[in-house]
Amino acid sequence: MKKKLILAAAGIFSIFTLAACSSGTQDIASMKGATITVDDFYKQVKGSQESQNTVRNMIVYKVFEDKYGKNITDKDVQKKYDETKKAAEAQGTKLEDYLKQQGLTEADFKKQLKQNLAFEAGLKAKVKITDEDLKEAWATFHPEVEAQIITVATEDEAKAIKKELTDGGDFTKIAKEKSTDASKKDGGKVKFDSQSQEIPAAAKDAAFKLKDGEISEPIQATDSTGYQSVYYIIKMTKNTGKGNDMKPYEKELKKIAEEAKLSNQEFVAKVISDALKEANVKIKDDAFKEVLTPYLQTEDSAAKKDSSEKSKDSSSDKKEKASDSSAKEETSSSSKTEDSSK
Repeated sequence: MKKKLILAAAGIFSIFTLAACSSGTQDIASMKGATITVDDFYKQVKGSQESQNTVRNMIVYKVFEDKYGKNITDKDVQKKYDETKKAAEAQGTKLEDYLKQQGLTEADFKKQLKQNLAFEAGLKAKVKITDEDLKEAWATFHPEVEAQIITVATEDEAKAIKKELTDGGDFTKIAKEKSTDASKKDGGKVKFDSQSQEIPAAAKDAAFKLKDGEISEPIQATDSTGYQSVYYIIKMTKNTGKGNDMKPYEKELKKIAEEAKLSNQEFVAKVISDALKEANVKIKDDAFKEVLTPYLQTEDSAAKKDSSEKSKDSSSDKKEKASDSSAKEETSSSSKTEDSSK
């Protein structure tokens, strides 16, 4: 998903390339009695939501690049470029053709990649993993298992294959003949853990409950498109339990906890808000005066939340004191009544 977002960012960035690199009075087009200038173009597009989002992203990425970009090497950028190129090819797209369509050179795109890497570095620099974070990661963690899978498109096919296996059919042979998964050439052999993205959550959860040698019932899951159902039959080859000791898996758990932090929108917004404040960002163009509002609201919301919590605590204390006072009064009144009756 991140790789797809990087490609999408290329198109967004190109909107302001013309305005940024040209004089505002330069003509874009001319016709009888009229011209369209770069300034005309800018006035036309600057109010759009896409432009607002683009300027916001440009500010955020520039702030992070200035602070963390010095730690990003050309080697890091080239590695990310190669990964993105490979991902684009897997999606049936040539990166070079895509960049050409967007009016971007390889150098332009690598500049964006460096900004992305600096942004990631800035977020990671603020991640603090606590014991509680590790415990949360441990709760859903399962070590890598070895298994075989067969995937088919319909429930009827899955049920038929399950019956064939129950009657003594060879899992490896059937996987090679009938599975739709890329692993079919290896007889369905796969390895995955609780964090693997290649196997749907429903299939993983069912697999982790299997003992070595057991074969699951057909499992309905959603394929990688997120729209179509696919049916899994899983044979567990080697299921390693995690036991009760987190220590051997501490490295994996820290990575899981870090990823959880980085995917938490409140955490990301707070880091961005703090970075913008530290950089003392000032908006000079009124057309974009509200562009950073989401992050300023995050800061205000946090302050309001703290104030609200303090107010609740204060209110609670007052109620407790009032309750104690009332109880004392009732006790005193009761005592006086008893004395009077005597």
